[in-house]
Amino acid sequence: MNVFNILWVDDEISYLKPHIIFLEQKNYKVFPCKSGTEALEIFKTNDFDIVFLDENMPGLSGLDTLSGIKEINSNIPVVMITKNEEEYIMEEAIGNKIADYLIKPVNPNQILLSLKKNLDNSRLVSEKISSNYLQEFRKISMNLNNVSCHESWVSLYKKITYWEIELENSQDNTMLEILETQKSEANSQFGRFIENNYQDWIQNKIGPILSHNLFRSKIAKEISTETPTLLIVIDNLRYDQWKIIEPIVNNHYKTKIDSLYYSILPTATQYSRNAIFSGLTPHQMEKKYPNYWKNDTDEGGKNLYEEIFLNDQMSRLGLNEFSIEYIKITNLKDGKKLSENFKLKTKNDLTIVVYNFVDMLSHSKTEMEVVKELASDDASYRSLTLSWFKNSPLLEIIKQAKDLNFKLLITTDHGTINVKTPSRVIGDKNTSLNLRYKTGKSLSYQKKDVYSVKNPSYIGLPSITLNSSYIFAKNNLFLAYPNNFNYYAGYYKDTYQHGGISMEEIMIPYIVLNPK
Repeated sequence: MNVFNILWVDDEISYLKPHIIFLEQKNYKVFPCKSGTEALEIFKTNDFDIVFLDENMPGLSGLDTLSGIKEINSNIPVVMITKNEEEYIMEEAIGNKIADYLIKPVNPNQILLSLKKNLDNSRLVSEKISSNYLQEFRKISMNLNNVSCHESWVSLYKKITYWEIELENSQDNTMLEILETQKSEANSQFGRFIENNYQDWIQNKIGPILSHNLFRSKIAKEISTETPTLLIVIDNLRYDQWKIIEPIVNNHYKTKIDSLYYSILPTATQYSRNAIFSGLTPHQMEKKYPNYWKNDTDEGGKNLYEEIFLNDQMSRLGLNEFSIEYIKITNLKDGKKLSENFKLKTKNDLTIVVYNFVDMLSHSKTEMEVVKELASDDASYRSLTLSWFKNSPLLEIIKQAKDLNFKLLITTDHGTINVKTPSRVIGDKNTSLNLRYKTGKSLSYQKKDVYSVKNPSYIGLPSITLNSSYIFAKNNLFLAYPNNFNYYAGYYKDTYQHGGISMEEIMIPYIVLNPK
């Protein structure tokens, strides 16, 4: 057991002897001190884990001693103990980042509780989280054997995401490894579930809300002429990333609906985001908009006409009475410009902001070694997302939206997955390049690794050429050609890709929030 060193500063320290004996019996080492001046001298030359500090002392006051201690070591937890309950003293102590505030007379158990809270908190929380997950592990495993519908998969994925974030905070690597194994097993079964049901969802219009009916089924119902609505589509935002930034958003908005919908296949921007704004499957878009729709191998941007698709969908849904504005943010400069002028958007009933940062982050990870280092796994990928969001113009836009009484909707077009294992595939020169799906003629592949579709129209997709088919990688696999196989296998391993079938790519957030 660790022995923690305590510096206890009180001009009446002799009266605290029973407390000190009690703590030493609990395996704490207490260094008593009678004045602030003496405390600072001792503190400079000794290592302490925590300081108990009397506020009302002759000579150097408790608050002045606190300032001196923080100048030497700003991270040391300091517990202020005082008879004085005046508000200004509490505020000044809190402003100096005290760890706790106790009112005299204190009893030994109060002191012990403060020590546990400040020194043992991480260990106690970690042990409790690990213990709770072990109890939940069996329930999740049982649910995996019984899950049979899209709603059950949503519930299961939410539960796995919850424990992933909880265990990350506990830093219990053993439990995290167990969860990773459980998540991989879940993704394997989810791949089979999609393979068995996806075609029926598209052809018979049953099953979950998919990309092409999200606007009609969900978003349109939130638009009103009475209250302006802000829809933010953060490209490539996974559910776990949303849960990481949610507490920041909740400083300004309260979450009303926390739900997941299903991205269409491929889980790639040109398919899924165009489907959101058009309200159509890619196959329908190709037929309706032959001049705008571009297949994988066509030259030019694949998401250049979303505003046109959106306006047409609004007309089809009979929503022309509402004033809307579509804005796409692809760089920091555009984000800052929108933030500076956002108050002008109150004239709109619906303002749609497509924010591309997370998508750029996942792609840049493949190309930039520094991003690879910063986002080597899901925990660091979430952390990087949180750091970006805290310092982004998007957060400032959300703050302004709250002040202007906007209703807030946050969603995405698809998620992404950290790929681990290559799967060999062979195709002709016109085969698409994405690592998580391929479309083309005469594809050769490992059947167990993919969901293959011989007739793309059956799942709402266009054909690049006659006899083209699609394959979608399952779980955390990525598709690699035999040429230079080992090089590409190493290069793309542990990068974030999308387009295939996994819980992270397909089940994605749709959030409704009201201003606080």
